Parts: sequence; C-alpha cells; structure tokens
Amino acid sequence: MRSAAARLVAEDDEMRERRCIVTGEVLPETHLIRFVIAPDANVVPDLAANLPGRGMWVTAERAVLERAVTRNLFSKAAKASVVAAPDLPARIEGLLASRMQSHLGLARRSGILVLGFDNVLRALASPRKPGVLVEASDGAPDGRRKVLAAAHARGLDLPILDRLSAEELSVALGRENVIHAALLPGPLADRLMLDAKRLEGFRVCDDRRNGSDSRSQRKA
Repeated sequence: MRSAAARLVAEDDEMRERRCIVTGEVLPETHLIRFVIAPDANVVPDLAANLPGRGMWVTAERAVLERAVTRNLFSKAAKASVVAAPDLPARIEGLLASRMQSHLGLARRSGILVLGFDNVLRALASPRKPGVLVEASDGAPDGRRKVLAAAHARGLDLPILDRLSAEELSVALGRENVIHAALLPGPLADRLMLDAKRLEGFRVCDDRRNGSDSRSQRKA
C-alpha cells in the first residue's frame, strides 16, 4: 500500500494545474488556494475549491498572499474593483488549522487515529502501520526523536504533521495535552496532508526547538 505522502505526490502529478495570480507560476492545485468574488465584491477563500464563480488562485504562502492583498492583485485578476481584507492571510491560516482539526476529530471518531506516546509506538510495531504521524508544534524534542527513531527502526519514513499546537490538537480530539498521534492511511490522511502542506506556508515551525529534523512533540 502506498503511503499518504506517496499518494499525494501521485495526485500532484495528476492534479489540474493553475496559474498563481501573484507569481505567474503554474502549479498543481494542491499547492494553491482558490478565491472567488462574493456578490458584495469581497474576496472569499474557497479552500475546498467548490464554490461557484471564476476562481483566482494564489500560491499557499503567507508572503505571496500578502502581496496579492497589498498590491490589489485580486482586482487586477478579476478585471473589476474587489475588496481583499487585510486580515486575509491570517484568516487563511485559521481556516486551514480548523480544517485539520476537523479531519483529526473525524479520524478519531472513525477509529483510525491513535493518541499518546506509548500507543503511537505500539502502532508503529503493529501489522497495520500508520500512514501519518502527528506531533504538537510546541512539544519537547525528546519525545519526537524517540517516535522518529522507532519508525526508522522499522524502515518507515512517515510524513510528520507538526503545525498544530498541543492546545489545538487537544481541542480537536477532546483530550488534554495531546502531543503525539498517528493516523492510518486513507482518504482522511490524504486530506490532512493536503491542508498541512498548505498550512506550512502560513505557519513557520521553529526547527531550532524541534531539533535538526525539519519535519515537531512532547510525551502525551
């Protein structure tokens, strides 16, 4: 079975490409965020890419979206006067984090998510291996290193999602002090990976605190 990361790479190869209205670069839709214009002329984010209307695509990076807002590039792309709120980058960050929390909550209710340091280690040693590791962005490096070592000892090179804080994970999963989690492969893992990849462009992880591995923790 292909990992969630491998499936995302394959999907990128098959995904329709769009042109960023800021950089002009043509990228797979998975690397971009779609916006539409509401009837009141406000720019509206369409993270699921399913709202009606002509889409305008922006690279999923805070600096790029800030340029779109400050330079009035949405109006240029729409060929009309439209309103892009100054807080649009912050709103996108919040929406992406909220989507990830929703995915994680659904995964737990579906029984495909394990929580806690010991449970994650057991999952890594089980016949049905996780497809994604989740680590709190403000967790301690030692726990993360131990999880990574356990995965590598079993020949597993799993993607690590580490842009949500322990508080955000705890709210999503209804449990206090969530630091470590692991998710089985499947569509939910793929959706979580997609939003995590986009959130990385808006939320920087402190690699100095997390150690040399750039991909976060603390014991649960």
